Amino acid sequence: MEFFCYHRDRPGSTPLRTQMVEEHWSYMDRFAATMIARGPTFTDDETLTGSVHILDLPDTTAARAFAFEEPGYQAGAYRDVLLRRWRNTLGRTMWDFGDSRPDDTRYLVLGFCEPTTDDIDLPDGEELIACGPLLSDDGAVVVGAAVLLAAASADDAHRALSPARFTTIEVHQWDFGGRPA
Repeated sequence: MEFFCYHRDRPGSTPLRTQMVEEHWSYMDRFAATMIARGPTFTDDETLTGSVHILDLPDTTAARAFAFEEPGYQAGAYRDVLLRRWRNTLGRTMWDFGDSRPDDTRYLVLGFCEPTTDDIDLPDGEELIACGPLLSDDGAVVVGAAVLLAAASADDAHRALSPARFTTIEVHQWDFGGRPA
């Protein structure tokens, strides 16, 4: 089962996150083989705002353990965690993304909608890195979408999801994460 996990930083937690980076990476190393995408979100001035992980885990219990046993979460670096079942509509990982738009910035776009059992329209295009619906624990109800993409601006990234379909749309700068090579 695929899961989307977004740890949102507590304001002022960047020093703590920086101090704990090796513990975070060591923890994530245990899940490297299951990762679809990962990486930090941040502001224009590069202040950390969160940490995205999309991964394939056996079940909801394993996903909750992943999210809440993360060292930064345990230390209080995050104000909350968004954890949802997810479906990889592109069928690839961020490492499969051929960056045909190297001058663009990468973004996480989250859209939240009224719960529905209907499929929702998701974007397509070469700028997409990962894309899929956010689902209920049983996978039967769509509650939103998570899209990772390359775009020229935050406004362009925002247009990946239709405001007519999603009641709330968030756009966060994002970059590929993981231990430096």
